[in-house]
Amino acid sequence: MKLIAKWLLSATALLAVTYLYGGVEIKSFPAALIAALVIGVFNTILRPILVILTLPVTVLTLGLFLFVINALMFWAAAGILDGFHVRGFGAALLGSLIYSALGLIIDSALQRLFTRQ
Repeated sequence: MKLIAKWLLSATALLAVTYLYGGVEIKSFPAALIAALVIGVFNTILRPILVILTLPVTVLTLGLFLFVINALMFWAAAGILDGFHVRGFGAALLGSLIYSALGLIIDSALQRLFTRQ
């Protein structure tokens, strides 16, 4: 149940990103659902590999390169989906920052909701 709630709220967060920032466009809620799923899969499978491969750069930049990796995951998801569009790397960086901030709020709310039982 928590996974489905997180998926639905993540899709809603993607729609919120489109309203907060014009560099990211999503055509519909079903497109947002698919985009949230693809971003989640990329973050689960590709992100750890990229973090390990770029560890020296990440250490040199004191962890700031992780923002670039997040932007690449966001931009890659937009590149393979039809209803999700990002207007360049800068837009992907800002969009992924907003999406990550909303994701932290969602995780915090779900943690409180599901631990009260």
